[in-house]
Amino acid sequence: MKTILTLIGALGLLGWSLTAGAQPDAPARQKAAVCAGCHGEDGRGANPLFPKLAGQNAKYLGRQLRFFKEQTRDVPAMNAIAGTLSDEDIRLLSEYYARQKPRLEEGEGSPEGKRIYRAGIAAKKVPACMACHGPDAEGNGLAGFPLLKGQYVAYTVKALSDYASGVRGEAKTPMRDIAARMSEEEMKAVATYLATMK
Repeated sequence: MKTILTLIGALGLLGWSLTAGAQPDAPARQKAAVCAGCHGEDGRGANPLFPKLAGQNAKYLGRQLRFFKEQTRDVPAMNAIAGTLSDEDIRLLSEYYARQKPRLEEGEGSPEGKRIYRAGIAAKKVPACMACHGPDAEGNGLAGFPLLKGQYVAYTVKALSDYASGVRGEAKTPMRDIAARMSEEEMKAVATYLATMK
């Protein structure tokens, strides 16, 4: 009898710990439901024009959500959604998406894109992307530089084009000058390399 009671107690404790372990994501998952329409379940992608969020570092995500909330970054749909978020909501969502596993794209990479990512374009004074985003394009969480690996080609090209035109980013961000020195073909090459990077 004592053994049975011990077993029941242990199973109860296990059940409690599993439930407790699942609970921290519950509020964030609830908040993330509205994001799924554009960014996919768990932020793993749904539409090539919108970024994948899964695996993105929390510091970068938090900063972008604050930019949307303050309308420093002008994307009407995101401005409206972020405008309803509290600082705590932003923290929960950013940390939730950072914990998710990213999904890579299938297909052939680009040798030119790999060269640009790893060595830059000296003639145009474009530095190697890996200097800030890391050799595996996983970003730099402490600095808030984003994960690029596995991102949609169309989205990465749009992001680079927006930096180049000054539509995106703070005035002081180096990405504006860097992207402005790149041709559309070079942007596509880097984006293709990143999307299929293993």
